[in-house]
Amino acid sequence: MAGKVAVLMGGCSSEREISLLSGQAVLHGLKGIGVNAYPVDTRDFPIVQLKQEGFIKAFITLHGQGGEDGTIQAVLEHLKIPYTGSRVLASALSIDKIQSKYLWKGYGLSTSPFISLHQSQINGGLSQKIKRKLSQLGLPVFVKPNCSGSSLGVSRVNYISDLEPALINAFRYDKKILIEAFLSGDEYTVGVIGTTVLPSLRIQCSREFYNYHAKYISRDTKYFCPSGLSIQQEEDLKSLSLAAWNALGCAGCGRIDVMADSAGRFYLLEVNTSPGMSNHSLLPMAASKAGISFSELVGRILDLAN
Repeated sequence: MAGKVAVLMGGCSSEREISLLSGQAVLHGLKGIGVNAYPVDTRDFPIVQLKQEGFIKAFITLHGQGGEDGTIQAVLEHLKIPYTGSRVLASALSIDKIQSKYLWKGYGLSTSPFISLHQSQINGGLSQKIKRKLSQLGLPVFVKPNCSGSSLGVSRVNYISDLEPALINAFRYDKKILIEAFLSGDEYTVGVIGTTVLPSLRIQCSREFYNYHAKYISRDTKYFCPSGLSIQQEEDLKSLSLAAWNALGCAGCGRIDVMADSAGRFYLLEVNTSPGMSNHSLLPMAASKAGISFSELVGRILDLAN
């Protein structure tokens, strides 16, 4: 490919460092298949200048707000530069965990019980209404920032005394949070490339949950692909994941995260429209198990750019 391809990375979100790792891996992979790719850190380079710098496509490896939420996508559409991943609306919906869950519920898709909170709702403490909703969820629960990824700001609350520090931690990342019911089964993730659904991957970590440390630092986290499900369970998981993907209008490449309960029933957690692409990342891992090399993976994703 003769034209220049911008690998958009870095940015200003709380996931900047992970994005830089993803971007460098993608850059190396694209160059390995002869693509004229260049690193572009959107923190330091105004993307409105991409066209005049001769870039004809953009490979988005930005994570979090400002890169995965439709903002960059809208600018690229204005510039008429084809880009990887989902369009503006699907990106905005997918990064918003609360709106994703409401939409899935409208489609009749299973998602774990939750309540949503805005920071303004807890001035002066939790209301009786919120406390009643919390009691219906039971303990443990997970407290999550609404539009943050990489498990930043996420806490597992086992005792009610742990709730306030968990809320304070989550509100550092977002003014809106969700409190999600605990599910005691296994955690899975399902990758999508175009119309291809990759084999599911099961995550097993030695910590209380699959947090930032378990994702990027720990050597104890284990990944299983094949995930150990029966043929029917695998089909059910893929079907639910693809339905969630299509309900949000996603396109290109991404990843759907799912939890099982103690009976093995699947519940949707969230969709990642700009999944990690580093050597710790799950999508490349699942693609490799499906016989797709990293260079082939990034080539396929780039071909889907429009």
